[in-house]
Amino acid sequence: MKEALRKSVLAVGPFHPLQEEMEFFQLTVDGEKVTDIDVRISYNHRGIERLSETLQFDQVPYLVSRVCGICSASHPLAYVQAAEEIAGVRPPERALYVRTIINELERIHSHLLWVGLAGHFIGYDTVFMWAWKYREPVLDLLEEITGNRNNYGNVKVGGCREDIPDEMRPKILRELDQIEKKTEMLTKAVLDDPVLHARLKGVGVLTKADGIGYAVTGPTARGSGIAIDVRRDDPYAAYDDLDWKVISQPEGDVFAKAVVRLLETFESIKMVRQALERLPKGPVAVEVKEIPPGEGCGHAEAPRGETFHYVRSDGGNRPVRHKIRAPSYVNVPSFKASCIGADIADVTLTLAAVDPCYSCTERIAVVDGRHNVIRDYAELLRLSREKTARLRRDLGVPEMKLEDR
Repeated sequence: MKEALRKSVLAVGPFHPLQEEMEFFQLTVDGEKVTDIDVRISYNHRGIERLSETLQFDQVPYLVSRVCGICSASHPLAYVQAAEEIAGVRPPERALYVRTIINELERIHSHLLWVGLAGHFIGYDTVFMWAWKYREPVLDLLEEITGNRNNYGNVKVGGCREDIPDEMRPKILRELDQIEKKTEMLTKAVLDDPVLHARLKGVGVLTKADGIGYAVTGPTARGSGIAIDVRRDDPYAAYDDLDWKVISQPEGDVFAKAVVRLLETFESIKMVRQALERLPKGPVAVEVKEIPPGEGCGHAEAPRGETFHYVRSDGGNRPVRHKIRAPSYVNVPSFKASCIGADIADVTLTLAAVDPCYSCTERIAVVDGRHNVIRDYAELLRLSREKTARLRRDLGVPEMKLEDR
Protein backbone atom coordinates (compact mmCIF):
# COMPACT_ATOMS: atom_id res chain seq x y z
CA MET A 1 0.00 0.00 0.00
CA LYS A 2 2.79 2.44 0.91
CA GLU A 3 4.56 1.56 -2.34
CA ALA A 4 1.41 2.35 -4.33
CA LEU A 5 0.98 5.68 -2.57
CA ARG A 6 4.48 6.78 -3.55
CA LYS A 7 3.55 6.64 -7.25
CA SER A 8 1.97 9.75 -8.67
CA VAL A 9 1.35 11.44 -11.99
CA LEU A 10 3.20 14.56 -13.05
CA ALA A 11 2.02 16.58 -16.05
CA VAL A 12 4.51 18.45 -18.26
CA GLY A 13 2.53 20.63 -20.66
CA PRO A 14 0.61 21.18 -22.76
CA PHE A 15 2.03 24.58 -21.75
CA HIS A 16 5.44 24.57 -20.08
CA PRO A 17 8.32 27.09 -19.91
CA LEU A 18 10.67 24.56 -21.55
CA GLN A 19 8.34 23.95 -24.49
CA GLU A 20 8.03 26.59 -27.18
CA GLU A 21 4.87 24.87 -28.47
CA MET A 22 1.97 22.90 -27.05
CA GLU A 23 2.58 19.25 -26.21
CA PHE A 24 1.61 17.04 -23.31
CA PHE A 25 3.79 14.57 -21.43
CA GLN A 26 2.26 12.67 -18.54
CA LEU A 27 4.92 11.20 -16.27
CA THR A 28 4.26 8.41 -13.81
CA VAL A 29 6.82 8.83 -11.05
CA ASP A 30 7.93 6.77 -8.10
CA GLY A 31 9.55 9.29 -5.80
CA GLU A 32 12.02 11.10 -8.08
CA LYS A 33 12.19 8.31 -10.67
CA VAL A 34 10.09 8.19 -13.84
CA THR A 35 8.45 4.79 -14.27
CA ASP A 36 6.31 5.56 -17.33
CA ILE A 37 5.64 8.37 -19.78
CA ASP A 38 2.66 9.08 -22.02
CA VAL A 39 3.29 11.40 -24.98
CA ARG A 40 0.29 13.17 -26.52
CA ILE A 41 0.69 15.13 -29.72
CA SER A 42 -1.40 17.30 -32.09
CA TYR A 43 -2.20 20.20 -29.77
CA ASN A 44 -1.11 22.52 -32.58
CA HIS A 45 -3.03 21.29 -35.63
CA ARG A 46 -2.96 23.73 -38.55
CA GLY A 47 -4.20 21.57 -41.39
CA ILE A 48 -1.23 22.22 -43.67
CA GLU A 49 -1.71 19.05 -45.72
CA ARG A 50 -5.33 19.98 -46.44
CA LEU A 51 -4.46 23.61 -47.17
CA SER A 52 -1.86 22.44 -49.68
CA GLU A 53 -4.62 20.85 -51.75
CA THR A 54 -6.27 24.27 -52.16
CA LEU A 55 -3.11 25.94 -53.54
CA GLN A 56 -1.43 25.86 -56.91
CA PHE A 57 1.75 23.80 -57.15
CA ASP A 58 3.94 26.89 -57.21
CA GLN A 59 2.26 28.34 -54.09
CA VAL A 60 2.78 25.28 -51.89
CA PRO A 61 6.48 25.95 -51.07
CA TYR A 62 5.46 29.14 -49.25
CA LEU A 63 2.97 27.14 -47.18
CA VAL A 64 5.21 24.21 -46.25
CA SER A 65 8.06 26.52 -45.23
CA ARG A 66 5.70 27.37 -42.33
CA VAL A 67 5.63 23.76 -41.12
CA CYS A 68 8.68 24.73 -39.07
CA GLY A 69 10.63 27.99 -39.11
CA ILE A 70 13.94 26.23 -38.42
CA CYS A 71 13.32 23.74 -41.25
CA SER A 72 11.91 26.31 -43.68
CA ALA A 73 14.39 25.30 -46.38
CA SER A 74 14.07 21.53 -45.86
CA HIS A 75 10.29 21.15 -46.20
CA PRO A 76 9.97 23.17 -49.45
CA LEU A 77 12.95 21.30 -50.88
CA ALA A 78 11.42 17.89 -50.12
CA TYR A 79 8.10 19.06 -51.61
CA VAL A 80 9.54 20.42 -54.87
CA GLN A 81 11.63 17.28 -55.31
CA ALA A 82 8.40 15.26 -55.12
CA ALA A 83 6.73 17.54 -57.69
CA GLU A 84 9.80 17.42 -59.93
CA GLU A 85 9.72 13.62 -59.78
CA ILE A 86 6.15 13.67 -61.10
CA ALA A 87 7.01 16.16 -63.85
CA GLY A 88 10.27 14.43 -64.78
CA VAL A 89 12.15 17.70 -64.31
CA ARG A 90 15.78 18.13 -63.31
CA PRO A 91 16.73 21.63 -62.16
CA PRO A 92 19.88 23.30 -63.55
CA GLU A 93 23.15 22.38 -61.85
CA ARG A 94 23.55 25.88 -60.42
CA ALA A 95 20.14 25.58 -58.74
CA LEU A 96 21.21 22.32 -57.08
CA TYR A 97 24.24 24.07 -55.58
CA VAL A 98 22.23 27.10 -54.44
CA ARG A 99 19.74 24.75 -52.75
CA THR A 100 22.62 22.99 -50.97
CA ILE A 101 24.16 26.24 -49.75
CA ILE A 102 20.88 27.54 -48.32
CA ASN A 103 20.06 24.24 -46.62
CA GLU A 104 23.49 24.00 -45.00
CA LEU A 105 23.39 27.61 -43.80
CA GLU A 106 20.04 26.74 -42.25
CA ARG A 107 21.56 23.68 -40.56
CA ILE A 108 24.30 25.85 -39.03
CA HIS A 109 21.81 28.33 -37.60
CA SER A 110 19.53 25.53 -36.37
CA HIS A 111 22.31 23.68 -34.56
CA LEU A 112 23.62 26.87 -32.95
CA LEU A 113 20.08 27.72 -31.87
CA TRP A 114 19.77 24.29 -30.23
CA VAL A 115 23.13 24.59 -28.46
CA GLY A 116 22.10 27.98 -27.09
CA LEU A 117 18.78 26.66 -25.81
CA ALA A 118 20.49 23.62 -24.28
CA GLY A 119 22.79 25.96 -22.34
CA HIS A 120 19.79 27.99 -21.19
CA PHE A 121 17.91 24.89 -20.02
CA ILE A 122 20.72 23.83 -17.68
CA GLY A 123 21.49 27.32 -16.38
CA TYR A 124 24.45 28.15 -18.66
CA ASP A 125 23.09 31.38 -20.08
CA THR A 126 26.58 32.39 -21.24
CA VAL A 127 26.47 29.48 -23.72
CA PHE A 128 23.00 30.65 -24.74
CA MET A 129 24.20 34.20 -25.47
CA TRP A 130 27.36 33.07 -27.25
CA ALA A 131 25.62 30.58 -29.52
CA TRP A 132 22.85 32.95 -30.51
CA LYS A 133 25.29 35.80 -31.13
CA TYR A 134 27.37 33.59 -33.45
CA ARG A 135 24.16 32.50 -35.21
CA GLU A 136 23.21 36.05 -36.20
CA PRO A 137 25.66 36.38 -39.14
CA VAL A 138 24.23 33.16 -40.62
CA LEU A 139 20.72 34.61 -40.55
CA ASP A 140 22.05 37.81 -42.08
CA LEU A 141 23.55 35.82 -44.96
CA LEU A 142 20.28 33.97 -45.54
CA GLU A 143 18.44 37.28 -45.57
CA GLU A 144 20.86 38.78 -48.08
CA ILE A 145 20.53 35.75 -50.38
CA THR A 146 16.78 35.13 -50.15
CA GLY A 147 15.29 38.27 -48.60
CA ASN A 148 14.26 36.51 -45.38
CA ARG A 149 15.96 35.34 -42.20
CA ASN A 150 13.46 32.47 -42.01
CA ASN A 151 10.78 31.14 -44.37
CA TYR A 152 13.10 31.88 -47.26
CA GLY A 153 10.70 31.21 -50.14
CA ASN A 154 13.61 30.61 -52.50
CA VAL A 155 12.97 27.12 -53.83
CA LYS A 156 10.40 26.37 -56.52
CA VAL A 157 9.48 23.52 -58.85
CA GLY A 158 12.24 23.58 -61.46
CA GLY A 159 14.93 25.38 -59.48
CA CYS A 160 15.34 28.50 -57.32
CA ARG A 161 13.74 31.93 -57.34
CA GLU A 162 16.89 33.82 -56.38
CA ASP A 163 20.51 33.24 -57.37
CA ILE A 164 23.64 33.78 -55.29
CA PRO A 165 25.53 36.57 -57.10
CA ASP A 166 29.17 35.77 -57.82
CA GLU A 167 30.24 39.03 -56.15
CA MET A 168 28.65 37.84 -52.90
CA ARG A 169 30.84 34.73 -52.60
CA PRO A 170 33.84 36.49 -50.96
CA LYS A 171 31.57 37.92 -48.27
CA ILE A 172 30.01 34.53 -47.51
CA LEU A 173 33.45 32.94 -47.27
CA ARG A 174 34.68 35.68 -44.89
CA GLU A 175 31.64 35.21 -42.68
CA LEU A 176 32.14 31.45 -42.67
CA ASP A 177 35.72 31.92 -41.47
CA GLN A 178 34.47 33.96 -38.50
CA ILE A 179 31.61 31.58 -37.76
CA GLU A 180 34.04 28.64 -37.79
CA LYS A 181 36.41 30.35 -35.34
CA LYS A 182 33.60 31.23 -32.94
CA THR A 183 32.09 27.76 -33.18
CA GLU A 184 35.50 26.19 -32.46
CA MET A 185 35.76 28.28 -29.29
CA LEU A 186 32.22 27.35 -28.28
CA THR A 187 32.83 23.65 -28.99
CA LYS A 188 36.02 23.58 -26.92
CA ALA A 189 34.23 25.34 -24.05
CA VAL A 190 31.45 22.75 -24.11
CA LEU A 191 33.67 19.69 -24.55
CA ASP A 192 36.16 20.75 -21.84
CA ASP A 193 33.67 21.82 -19.17
CA PRO A 194 33.58 19.24 -16.32
CA VAL A 195 30.20 20.50 -15.11
CA LEU A 196 28.62 19.91 -18.52
CA HIS A 197 30.17 16.42 -18.59
CA ALA A 198 28.69 15.65 -15.19
CA ARG A 199 25.30 17.13 -16.12
CA LEU A 200 24.84 15.65 -19.59
CA LYS A 201 26.78 12.38 -19.79
CA GLY A 202 24.72 9.30 -19.03
CA VAL A 203 21.51 11.38 -19.08
CA GLY A 204 18.60 10.48 -21.37
CA VAL A 205 20.34 7.51 -22.95
CA LEU A 206 18.71 6.17 -26.12
CA THR A 207 20.47 2.94 -27.01
CA LYS A 208 21.20 2.02 -30.60
CA ALA A 209 18.68 -0.82 -30.42
CA ASP A 210 15.95 1.47 -29.09
CA GLY A 211 16.83 4.10 -31.67
CA ILE A 212 16.35 1.55 -34.45
CA GLY A 213 13.17 0.28 -32.81
CA TYR A 214 11.64 3.76 -32.73
CA ALA A 215 12.98 4.58 -36.21
CA VAL A 216 14.57 7.81 -35.01
CA THR A 217 16.39 10.00 -37.46
CA GLY A 218 18.80 12.93 -37.68
CA PRO A 219 21.10 13.88 -34.78
CA THR A 220 18.87 11.84 -32.45
CA ALA A 221 19.82 8.71 -34.41
CA ARG A 222 23.43 9.68 -35.01
CA GLY A 223 23.87 10.45 -31.31
CA SER A 224 22.98 6.80 -30.66
CA GLY A 225 25.52 5.39 -33.08
CA ILE A 226 23.09 5.05 -36.00
CA ALA A 227 25.09 6.65 -38.81
CA ILE A 228 22.25 7.45 -41.23
CA ASP A 229 21.99 10.61 -43.32
CA VAL A 230 19.88 11.11 -46.45
CA ARG A 231 22.46 13.49 -47.90
CA ARG A 232 24.87 10.56 -48.16
CA ASP A 233 22.54 7.54 -48.34
CA ASP A 234 20.25 8.89 -51.09
CA PRO A 235 21.96 12.07 -52.35
CA TYR A 236 19.97 14.99 -53.71
CA ALA A 237 20.79 18.60 -54.65
CA ALA A 238 24.62 18.79 -54.92
CA TYR A 239 25.56 16.62 -51.93
CA ASP A 240 26.95 13.81 -54.05
CA ASP A 241 29.56 16.20 -55.46
CA LEU A 242 30.86 17.38 -52.07
CA ASP A 243 33.44 15.92 -49.69
CA TRP A 244 32.05 15.57 -46.17
CA LYS A 245 31.41 12.93 -43.53
CA VAL A 246 28.50 11.75 -41.38
CA ILE A 247 29.05 12.54 -37.70
CA SER A 248 27.92 9.98 -35.13
CA GLN A 249 28.53 9.20 -31.46
CA PRO A 250 27.85 5.83 -29.81
CA GLU A 251 26.83 6.89 -26.28
CA GLY A 252 23.21 7.88 -26.98
CA ASP A 253 23.02 10.42 -24.14
CA VAL A 254 22.30 14.16 -24.19
CA PHE A 255 26.04 14.95 -24.35
CA ALA A 256 26.42 12.80 -27.47
CA LYS A 257 23.59 14.66 -29.19
CA ALA A 258 25.30 17.96 -28.37
CA VAL A 259 28.61 16.72 -29.77
CA VAL A 260 26.93 15.53 -32.98
CA ARG A 261 25.32 18.92 -33.60
CA LEU A 262 28.47 20.88 -32.87
CA LEU A 263 30.64 18.72 -35.13
CA GLU A 264 27.99 18.72 -37.85
CA THR A 265 28.20 22.50 -37.89
CA PHE A 266 31.81 22.25 -39.07
CA GLU A 267 30.79 19.78 -41.79
CA SER A 268 28.12 22.22 -42.97
CA ILE A 269 30.67 25.04 -43.11
CA LYS A 270 32.93 22.76 -45.16
CA MET A 271 30.10 21.94 -47.57
CA VAL A 272 29.10 25.58 -48.09
CA ARG A 273 32.73 26.48 -48.89
CA GLN A 274 33.00 23.68 -51.45
CA ALA A 275 29.65 24.52 -53.02
CA LEU A 276 30.65 28.16 -53.40
CA GLU A 277 33.99 27.23 -54.97
CA ARG A 278 32.34 24.80 -57.41
CA LEU A 279 29.21 26.87 -58.13
CA PRO A 280 28.61 26.26 -61.85
CA LYS A 281 27.58 28.93 -64.33
CA GLY A 282 24.12 29.05 -65.85
CA PRO A 283 20.48 29.64 -64.88
CA VAL A 284 18.94 28.70 -61.55
CA ALA A 285 15.55 27.53 -62.88
CA VAL A 286 13.81 25.89 -65.81
CA GLU A 287 10.24 26.62 -66.79
CA VAL A 288 7.70 24.01 -65.67
CA LYS A 289 4.37 24.63 -67.39
CA GLU A 290 2.38 21.80 -65.83
CA ILE A 291 2.52 18.86 -63.46
CA PRO A 292 1.17 15.72 -65.18
CA PRO A 293 -0.86 13.03 -63.43
CA GLY A 294 1.24 10.88 -61.14
CA GLU A 295 2.76 10.68 -57.70
CA GLY A 296 6.16 11.47 -56.27
CA CYS A 297 8.04 11.36 -53.00
CA GLY A 298 10.76 13.80 -52.04
CA HIS A 299 12.90 13.73 -48.94
CA ALA A 300 15.57 15.89 -47.39
CA GLU A 301 17.86 15.79 -44.37
CA ALA A 302 16.41 18.58 -42.23
CA PRO A 303 18.39 19.79 -39.18
CA ARG A 304 16.30 17.40 -37.03
CA GLY A 305 16.44 14.50 -39.48
CA GLU A 306 14.78 13.06 -42.56
CA THR A 307 11.55 14.67 -43.76
CA PHE A 308 9.26 13.14 -46.41
CA HIS A 309 6.76 14.82 -48.71
CA TYR A 310 4.41 12.66 -50.78
CA VAL A 311 2.53 14.47 -53.57
CA ARG A 312 -0.13 13.17 -55.95
CA SER A 313 -1.36 15.01 -59.04
CA ASP A 314 -4.37 14.43 -61.30
CA GLY A 315 -2.98 16.71 -64.01
CA GLY A 316 -4.60 19.84 -62.63
CA ASN A 317 -2.86 22.85 -61.14
CA ARG A 318 -3.15 21.71 -57.51
CA PRO A 319 -2.02 18.62 -55.58
CA VAL A 320 -4.89 16.23 -54.94
CA ARG A 321 -2.98 14.72 -52.00
CA HIS A 322 -0.03 15.97 -50.01
CA LYS A 323 1.34 13.95 -47.10
CA ILE A 324 4.14 15.20 -44.83
CA ARG A 325 6.19 13.24 -42.33
CA ALA A 326 8.53 15.43 -40.35
CA PRO A 327 11.42 14.01 -38.26
CA SER A 328 9.92 14.97 -34.90
CA TYR A 329 7.02 12.62 -35.56
CA VAL A 330 9.37 9.65 -35.09
CA ASN A 331 11.84 11.26 -32.69
CA VAL A 332 9.33 12.36 -30.05
CA PRO A 333 8.00 8.85 -29.20
CA SER A 334 11.56 7.72 -28.37
CA PHE A 335 11.07 9.45 -24.99
CA LYS A 336 9.33 6.21 -24.02
CA ALA A 337 12.78 4.61 -24.03
CA SER A 338 15.07 7.48 -22.97
CA CYS A 339 13.03 8.93 -20.09
CA ILE A 340 11.87 5.86 -18.19
CA GLY A 341 14.17 5.26 -15.24
CA ALA A 342 15.46 8.84 -15.31
CA ASP A 343 15.20 11.45 -12.57
CA ILE A 344 12.45 14.04 -12.91
CA ALA A 345 15.13 16.75 -13.08
CA ASP A 346 16.56 15.14 -16.23
CA VAL A 347 13.32 14.54 -18.12
CA THR A 348 12.76 18.02 -19.54
CA LEU A 349 16.41 18.11 -20.61
CA THR A 350 15.97 14.76 -22.36
CA LEU A 351 12.81 16.03 -24.04
CA ALA A 352 14.71 19.04 -25.35
CA ALA A 353 17.70 16.95 -26.50
CA VAL A 354 15.91 15.70 -29.64
CA ASP A 355 15.19 19.33 -30.61
CA PRO A 356 11.48 18.56 -30.98
CA CYS A 357 9.22 20.59 -33.24
CA TYR A 358 5.78 19.82 -31.87
CA SER A 359 3.84 21.56 -34.64
CA CYS A 360 5.57 19.11 -37.02
CA THR A 361 3.70 16.27 -35.31
CA GLU A 362 0.22 17.56 -36.10
CA ARG A 363 -2.22 14.77 -36.90
CA ILE A 364 -5.98 14.44 -36.63
CA ALA A 365 -7.18 10.86 -36.98
CA VAL A 366 -8.27 7.96 -34.80
CA VAL A 367 -6.91 4.46 -35.50
CA ASP A 368 -7.89 1.05 -34.27
CA GLY A 369 -5.61 -1.79 -33.19
CA ARG A 370 -5.12 -2.91 -36.78
CA HIS A 371 -3.81 0.55 -37.76
CA ASN A 372 -6.76 1.28 -40.05
CA VAL A 373 -8.00 4.87 -40.00
CA ILE A 374 -11.60 4.75 -38.87
CA ARG A 375 -12.26 8.45 -38.27
CA ASP A 376 -10.80 11.10 -40.53
CA TYR A 377 -11.32 14.86 -40.35
CA ALA A 378 -14.75 14.80 -42.02
CA GLU A 379 -15.95 12.10 -39.62
CA LEU A 380 -14.66 13.97 -36.56
CA LEU A 381 -16.35 17.15 -37.83
CA ARG A 382 -19.64 15.25 -38.16
CA LEU A 383 -19.33 13.84 -34.64
CA SER A 384 -18.62 17.32 -33.27
CA ARG A 385 -21.69 18.79 -34.93
CA GLU A 386 -23.86 15.91 -33.74
CA LYS A 387 -22.70 16.50 -30.16
CA THR A 388 -23.54 20.20 -30.46
CA ALA A 389 -27.03 19.35 -31.70
CA ARG A 390 -27.48 16.81 -28.87
CA LEU A 391 -26.46 19.33 -26.21
CA ARG A 392 -28.82 21.90 -27.73
CA ARG A 393 -31.69 19.43 -27.50
CA ASP A 394 -30.81 18.42 -23.93
CA LEU A 395 -30.67 22.06 -22.83
CA GLY A 396 -33.88 22.94 -24.65
CA VAL A 397 -32.16 25.55 -26.80
CA PRO A 398 -33.94 26.00 -30.14
CA GLU A 399 -31.83 25.70 -33.26
CA MET A 400 -30.89 29.08 -34.65
CA LYS A 401 -31.86 29.63 -38.27
CA LEU A 402 -30.01 31.86 -40.69
CA GLU A 403 -32.82 34.45 -40.86
CA ASP A 404 -32.75 34.75 -37.03
CA ARG A 405 -29.12 35.90 -36.94
